[in-house]
Amino acid sequence: MKNDYTGPLWPALLVCCAPSLVWAEDSDFFKDSTATLQARNYYFQRNYLDIRGAEKPKAEEWAQGFILNFKSGYTPGPIGFGIDGIATLGLKLDSGTGRVGTGLLPIKDSGAPADDYSRVGLTLKARVSKTEFEFGELQPDIPVLPFSDIRLLPPSYQGASFSSSEFAGLTLQGGRIKSTSLRNEAGDEKLTTILGYIPQRKASSDAFNYMGGDYSFNESHTTVSGWYAQLEDIYRQSYIGIKHNQALGPWAVTATLAQYDAVEDGDHLIGDVDNRALYGTLGIARSGHTLTAGYQKMYGDTGFPRVFANIAPLANELPTYDFSSQGEVSYQLRYDYNFAAAGIPGLLFSTRYVQGSNVETGRGYEGKDTERDIDMSYVIQGGPVKGLGIRLRDAVARSNYRTDIDEYRVVLSYTWKLL
Repeated sequence: MKNDYTGPLWPALLVCCAPSLVWAEDSDFFKDSTATLQARNYYFQRNYLDIRGAEKPKAEEWAQGFILNFKSGYTPGPIGFGIDGIATLGLKLDSGTGRVGTGLLPIKDSGAPADDYSRVGLTLKARVSKTEFEFGELQPDIPVLPFSDIRLLPPSYQGASFSSSEFAGLTLQGGRIKSTSLRNEAGDEKLTTILGYIPQRKASSDAFNYMGGDYSFNESHTTVSGWYAQLEDIYRQSYIGIKHNQALGPWAVTATLAQYDAVEDGDHLIGDVDNRALYGTLGIARSGHTLTAGYQKMYGDTGFPRVFANIAPLANELPTYDFSSQGEVSYQLRYDYNFAAAGIPGLLFSTRYVQGSNVETGRGYEGKDTERDIDMSYVIQGGPVKGLGIRLRDAVARSNYRTDIDEYRVVLSYTWKLL
């Protein structure tokens, strides 16, 4: 079993926290501590129907994951200290050479799937007033680096960050990330990128730096955001966006409008980067029903850049296609229903359809693609297995320049509260 943990944090942890922990037993350090253990059983099948670049007709794996999360409170005093930890374990239930590549399990040099993989990560944290600092294992969820817990185990990053809420309605964040632990790996990896849907494996970066903030006003109905990110020597990216939600009688209306702007950085390790992404959404909801429409447009000479293997933080990002290729224009229609409105709490339904066109394929023709997803999920509300979650997904993706895909996922999850 391969184990990796952020060992260098221990010296800092002992030096900074040990004096406080001697007298912290009755403090908020313990009173505010939480610990959970989640078991996640994941079956994933992806069928490649019309091969365009893929080397096999199918990726199919079944695995069991465990995610242990511990979060302490803070020691008392003007500067409070705390410790967070995460431990993950992934176990192969069914896979084999020729069926790898789902993102659930590591792949050995031989091309066979690993039987298991695990990791332990620690985070030292400090709080001054309403500002928090973290050093070690990080899982940011921000517009320039969204959290993508979409496989068996969550990814993580290693670095330092801060978050400040000193002013009412305003949250500021920033950080410097040096490496990543991918969703199906135990060790630390250097940071790389994707342009559109194509991984850029020829170059890696020494750090990802980010800074930004969100300001909510109008009784928290409106939020404006501004962010800046730099994947050193690869790309620089800015983000501006606005979100608004409003009740209109029995209806609830939500709207977003945002733009990303990216160019190459430093030594241009992957060459030129030139992308501007504009998107907007409008949603209306009533009595458990929600209908959402989305528009997305790529400008510039390259696709949308993001840190590998993260999801794209765009309106029309879907499980299989992200509709972020060079020049692409896409439209989305989505419908959600919460069965609690019909007296069945815990049962959710969602379906999405996105159509894209105007892709610059470089092959002398216009690229087009579509994707349709159906999701059903249910969390058992009572009895001996109360809290057990079941999620089903069926996805159909078609393209004239990418591989056609049919995809199925079945996910069972259960979380125990330990503290």
